[in-house]
Amino acid sequence: MWYDKGMKEKNTTTILPPPSVTEDDVIKYLKNNPDFLRKNPEACDLLVPPDQVKGRGLADFQTYMIERLKADKKEFEQNTREIIENARSNMNNQQRIHKAVLSLLEATNFEDFIQIITMDISTILDVDISVLVVESSAREIPHVRQNGIRIIPEGTIDRWMKGKNVLLQDDISGIEAIYGGGATLVRSQILLRVDISMDTPPAILAFGSRDPHMFQEGQATDQICFLTRVIERCFRIWLNL
Repeated sequence: MWYDKGMKEKNTTTILPPPSVTEDDVIKYLKNNPDFLRKNPEACDLLVPPDQVKGRGLADFQTYMIERLKADKKEFEQNTREIIENARSNMNNQQRIHKAVLSLLEATNFEDFIQIITMDISTILDVDISVLVVESSAREIPHVRQNGIRIIPEGTIDRWMKGKNVLLQDDISGIEAIYGGGATLVRSQILLRVDISMDTPPAILAFGSRDPHMFQEGQATDQICFLTRVIERCFRIWLNL
């Protein structure tokens, strides 16, 4: 630095430009971090791939991006297909629940009402068996004297339900106390508490299927629970409770 001899040297700070990143630096970094593109796939969108492979050791990014687009398209189509199938299934189930409710409301007497629960509903909902199970300390149930209802000892329902109002089970063996002779047919089931009134014993509604995966933990139960609430209210009407 030039300065006058009669003046003192002043302190100066020199700001150096940032080091430039060369192609060799990038290649070296990628060699040291071979999973960079896997961790940062969006970086592929910033690159201009070569039109074709020229020589050994060069990656054809255009082919990679085309394959990636194909994979994304396939995944999108699969997700769309699943959404449509689920929507159709939900609509179909809703129609079945509506039909079951209408059948319950059309019962002309109590015996007909019980028959709809224990026979007709299984056909409407496309399950193999439907059963109403009621606790009792005797051979008969207070307020209810009707064939088609399974009677179990007191305290059994709490032991089965484990504090839940809805229990979904798959890949099981049917319980004879619930399904009687049809127990060998049942491979999955849904059990729903039926709360009729304070004057009636605990009860559950059981639906069993020979398909081991028709009922399984995590399935939505809003519609079948709605049907159960309708059955509870119909019981109160028929029993004048």
